[in-house]
Amino acid sequence: MVGIVIVSHSKQLALGVRELAAQMVQGEVPIAIAAGIEDPENPLGTDPIQVSEAMAAVFSDDGVLVLMDLGSALLSAEMALEFLPEEQRQKVYLCEAPLVEGAIAAVVAAAAGNNIQQVMAEARGALAAKATQLGGVSSTSSVVDSDIPASNPESPTQEIRLIVSNRLGLHARPAAQFVATAARFQSQILVRNLTRNTQLVRGDSINQVTTLGVRQGHELLITATGSDADAALAALQVLFATNFGEDNVAFDYPAVLQHEVTPATPGELLGIPASGGVAIAPVVHYQPTPIAVTEYHVEDVEGEWQRLQAAIHIARQEIQAVFSQASFQIGDAEAAIFDAHLLFLEDPVLLEAAHQRILEQHINAEAAWQAVVDEVATSYQTLEDSYLQERVDDVADVGQRVMRLLTGHAPANLHLESPAILIASDLTPSDTAGLDPTKVLGICTTSGSATSHSAIIARTLGIPAVLGVDAQVLHLADGTIMALDGESGKAWVEPELDILEQLQAKREAWQTAQQQARVTAHQPAITRDGRQVSVFANIGSISDVQAAVANGAEGVGLLRTEFLYLDRTSAPTEEEQLAVYQAIAQVLDNRPLMIRTLDIGGDKPLPYLRVGFPEANPFLGWRGIRFCLGNPEVFKTQLRAILRASVGHQIKIMLPMIATVTEVRAAKRILGEVQAELNQAGIPFDAGMKVGIMVEVPSAVAIAERLAAEVDFFSIGTNDLSQYVMAGDRTNPRVANLVDALHPAVLRMVQQTVQAAHAAGIPVGLCGELAADPLATTILLGLGLDELSVNPQSIPAIKQAIHQLSLEESEAIAASALQQDSPEDVRELILTSVIPRA
Repeated sequence: MVGIVIVSHSKQLALGVRELAAQMVQGEVPIAIAAGIEDPENPLGTDPIQVSEAMAAVFSDDGVLVLMDLGSALLSAEMALEFLPEEQRQKVYLCEAPLVEGAIAAVVAAAAGNNIQQVMAEARGALAAKATQLGGVSSTSSVVDSDIPASNPESPTQEIRLIVSNRLGLHARPAAQFVATAARFQSQILVRNLTRNTQLVRGDSINQVTTLGVRQGHELLITATGSDADAALAALQVLFATNFGEDNVAFDYPAVLQHEVTPATPGELLGIPASGGVAIAPVVHYQPTPIAVTEYHVEDVEGEWQRLQAAIHIARQEIQAVFSQASFQIGDAEAAIFDAHLLFLEDPVLLEAAHQRILEQHINAEAAWQAVVDEVATSYQTLEDSYLQERVDDVADVGQRVMRLLTGHAPANLHLESPAILIASDLTPSDTAGLDPTKVLGICTTSGSATSHSAIIARTLGIPAVLGVDAQVLHLADGTIMALDGESGKAWVEPELDILEQLQAKREAWQTAQQQARVTAHQPAITRDGRQVSVFANIGSISDVQAAVANGAEGVGLLRTEFLYLDRTSAPTEEEQLAVYQAIAQVLDNRPLMIRTLDIGGDKPLPYLRVGFPEANPFLGWRGIRFCLGNPEVFKTQLRAILRASVGHQIKIMLPMIATVTEVRAAKRILGEVQAELNQAGIPFDAGMKVGIMVEVPSAVAIAERLAAEVDFFSIGTNDLSQYVMAGDRTNPRVANLVDALHPAVLRMVQQTVQAAHAAGIPVGLCGELAADPLATTILLGLGLDELSVNPQSIPAIKQAIHQLSLEESEAIAASALQQDSPEDVRELILTSVIPRA
């Protein structure tokens, strides 16, 4: 099979292209990247040695296709060829095709078994196919009202009508999911808001979908034209059926913000209560310097377009970094705001409009970009829905980021030397996500609302905020003492002593409550009737374990070791692994650490650890323990590192994807060989280290009592178990709705596993996504789980849920859940049965 190499100045860009391409063919085609350089100050660049290693990693006698972005990437690729043996060099082809479109077309052609010439032709023709699909966009066309490409009469159009049920409709996060789903398919997706009688717009445009103004209860018409139209519509139906993953019971406003606001008294500034809490501190102004844009004539229009594309690529990297940091600080749900920011940068309608302005009007990139951003912002402002009008903040945020990169302006500095209240006319979501709550004690702005993304992030960070106050605060001198109450929406400049005393008392009470919540998170999770359940963390990096301990984790129930093997051209050495395992164990300070051995295959392929032949269904193929047993040297290297790290720590080994007793015995035999080698070499390790297995295959449940006799513990992986029980690939949108861990069939598997483990006297935990759902806690408790392992941010909520439950009630609810007919029935049962107690 033809191998693919992606060469880019940006590692983030290359990783994104590889992920997108790999998803198109479910990882069947070997893809390697060579991107970025090892320079923290300036990571953009290319390295010929790295390119050469990538070529070697995916080399095949069928040929290797190399795709590159601009400038030195081409030079590095040409130089890299010189490092290869002559016989290999003749089979490596450098291709001028566009990076993203070319990669997608190439992997699809390679997966189909085409030869290198055919794969290269498909890559070269990718942009033409995209241009045909997009159609022409006039420079005078509106970014949000551009012409819809004509459909192909040979491809019948399918259509569905759906009612939007999630509370806030297609706001930024659901709209991002809609667009991302639509973009996965070849078919042309169009959507119309029947309730508002809008025109059809393109489903792959974040701005067009968002400006449909879709609210709860609106009816949409969605059409799909193309070979995979049925699959595309089915995938979109799943999003609607699951409310885009949102809980309609809860709402973005905390209860404190729904209180009636009392009128202001003399000396008070009245604003909008946006984030609860009290702050008293000197003020510091934040006023980013506006970027002035001058339009001028350019002759090199292609160079100008490339300059805009380069700025957008870097902006995408920056937003990815913001997203990663926000996920760590505020959790994945709120960080998903930045998914919409990324999609804004990928909006084909917006990009085509900017491109056409540069080409036809011969204007500079700054002027073209500003024009299309202003046009999108205007389209949001003209919407009747006030909530959607506020998305202008997100448009401006992304627009200014690209403009800053185009003009060479330095990023605004929001780092404070000492604790203060931040005064500003407004804050963007990116600004707010970057705030340090230990330094920014409060936020006071002259604009904004409680439903803005900035307000949502401030609430998640726990920073008190009052928005929409009188503009006179912008004239305060830095250092002026201010007090604000995010619950009442009031602020005071140099408050009187009696006001200060009242606010200080309120702040102390609030801080005491917050401290108690943190203390509770670090206490054992015990039900009202005395049953204790261990709450561990699922982690995939050293930074994750630090967050886990900070959130009250009692140990690590799943260390995914795959991160050690990613983004490289060869497997990690024993010493590299040892250093990481020891560092994580050190942070845990003798808390349990369950290390899952390498689990690749399925949705986690690695180019340099190749199966050797394409698999029609990788999820049912050579993955997990099967791969490790077939590659004993890779397996032994990892086991040696784990054993060496076990000295003085509570480390356990967990084997993934176990389906038979034979596999367990074979793995234990190899473990014994490694232990004997270490003994012979005089290298210490914990001889009593416990060995457990992941229960995620139905056969493991069926023979659970036999497996329990072989190991020290079980950990149920409901993500994979659900798809195998329901015979539904969780990456296939047409059947993804079947893969629900609360389905009674899956719950019965959990029950059977727990019963077998307890009969053998071994503990059993659960580390799938189900464990992080507070709604499911009562079921899992009732089924008898000893341990729950969740993402670090979910630990406090799960512990709180356990504190409010009783074992007796949970067992009754679980027994009833096993008799239900569907996961929807189970959820309804939980909602009507569980009465929260303080």
